[in-house]
Amino acid sequence: MYVQNFDPLDNMFLSALVAFLPIVYFFTVLIVFKMKGHWAAITTTILAIIIAALVYKMPVLLSVMSAVHGVLYGLFPIGWIVIGAVFLYNISVKTKQFEIIKKSIVSITDDRRLQVLLIAFSFGAFLEGAAGFGTPVAISSAMLIGMGFKPKKAACLSLLANTAPVAFGGLGIPVLVAGQVTGFSGEYIAKLLAFVCPIVGFIVPFYLIIVMSGIKGMLEVWPAILVTSIFFSVPMCLTSFYLGPILPDVIASLASMIALILFLKVWQPKHIYRFEGEKADTGKKEALSTATIVKAWSPFIILIIFIADWGMKSVAACLNTVNVVFQIPFLHHAIMSSTTHSLMPAIFKFNWLSAAGTGIVLAAFMSCFVLRVSPAKSLGIFFSTLNELKVALCTISGVLAYAYVANNCGMTSTMGLLVAKTGSLFPLFAPIVGWLGVFVTGSDTSANALFGKLQTTAFAAIGAAPVIGIGANLAGGAVGKMISPQSIAIAAGTTGLTGHEGEIYKFSIKHSIILLAMICCIMYFCEGILMHLLSSESGTAGAIHSTAAAGAVGTGAIILAVSIVIIALSRLIFPRNAQ
Repeated sequence: MYVQNFDPLDNMFLSALVAFLPIVYFFTVLIVFKMKGHWAAITTTILAIIIAALVYKMPVLLSVMSAVHGVLYGLFPIGWIVIGAVFLYNISVKTKQFEIIKKSIVSITDDRRLQVLLIAFSFGAFLEGAAGFGTPVAISSAMLIGMGFKPKKAACLSLLANTAPVAFGGLGIPVLVAGQVTGFSGEYIAKLLAFVCPIVGFIVPFYLIIVMSGIKGMLEVWPAILVTSIFFSVPMCLTSFYLGPILPDVIASLASMIALILFLKVWQPKHIYRFEGEKADTGKKEALSTATIVKAWSPFIILIIFIADWGMKSVAACLNTVNVVFQIPFLHHAIMSSTTHSLMPAIFKFNWLSAAGTGIVLAAFMSCFVLRVSPAKSLGIFFSTLNELKVALCTISGVLAYAYVANNCGMTSTMGLLVAKTGSLFPLFAPIVGWLGVFVTGSDTSANALFGKLQTTAFAAIGAAPVIGIGANLAGGAVGKMISPQSIAIAAGTTGLTGHEGEIYKFSIKHSIILLAMICCIMYFCEGILMHLLSSESGTAGAIHSTAAAGAVGTGAIILAVSIVIIALSRLIFPRNAQ
């Protein structure tokens, strides 16, 4: 049995320097030496295993099995989501329906800035809220490329836009996990985030357009950005405060999308922003029938139905009855956590039916049925997608292998504990802990499981409200998502930039740090205000509210059946010649 040691050199600063070495190496070989992403990930994992053995005294077998666990998780469910997202996009392209989608969006606006707000920010936020785990970056970046965006620009803008909804992603899973590890109810944490996340949600659309077109370009479309920001941040605030952590992203994204579309029917910018060398479309726009537009969008409409179903607890309970669960050999209960003083489980959950990726893949095959694509052609597109993504899947798996080694040996906690040494200034630096956690693990959920208790304990030790620590962890983690190697690998794999991950990193890191600094200031200077706003609320250990409903399996089966029937009937609605 290996007992985690967070300070193996008996000097927290030196121990943290050693723990940071794999991250520094990863950035250096990607950005400076332009190493291919999969080789960078593999060699970073090897370096982490060496440090774990020589410095942390972790048995090599446990490090290797930790890496194997990470590889499995990288392939499933993360890689499975990427496969489903690209498969769905490829179907839309191969059937020429994406050309109609482009025309339908152009009919709303020709302006590239406003297209980014619609697709990368609002639609991406919906996908984050309903599914999470890389889905929004994969889908929105693929859609932007189809719209004519260059792959690098599509990937970078999608990553930046995805910072706003991360804290409530996957129907509030990060908040619910934070509640489980700290004893505060998810609803109480959501009330705190109601005064933090909407601020970020309000700022990000403005920041996104400034990054894309400069301050002058932002000023040309500020009314549309303001509409997007208000109708995203206000619904998020109200939903988070009054309804809890499950629906803020979904409601806020739909509200902002609908509001922007309606606003653009009565207002358009005087100057239409296009890419350099892109010619203006001076011809008459083709009139599209409602049936034609709905048919073209049907793959993404079906996707929304499926991920909404898959995200419901009642549906998940129904689908989880066929899970395959097994223990990782030699690793399960072989590590003693120095935080909880209990043996750490190492279980791989192959929830092949309830996984978000399965919902996306089934949505893609259902789209083939609706669009009358033959089974042979559908399978051909699917296998060509697998071949297209083989290197990207290798990169994702390598990244997760490093994350699992770092987490299990204690390197990640070492980095977090160094920040926690800042004493009374800890509220200023607390978001950095969440930022680091998401960078290493690729998930705000995992970062909360890893550092949630550390944050509340540190805040209590300096006499501050413990729940503020959870808010800092969630908010900081949200802007760490765009630099997570997992997110970068997904973006690169989806946009065909595998091997050029370093270029995406160069863009993402500076904007992630700027947004992180903003959140640090909000948490530090507004700590007293936040507690005053929450003074009438209570959050105590044991106040974790269960959201599971009775009869979940039966309800889930009914919801799934109704959704599939509706989609199947749509095949009869669309005429064969609807182009």
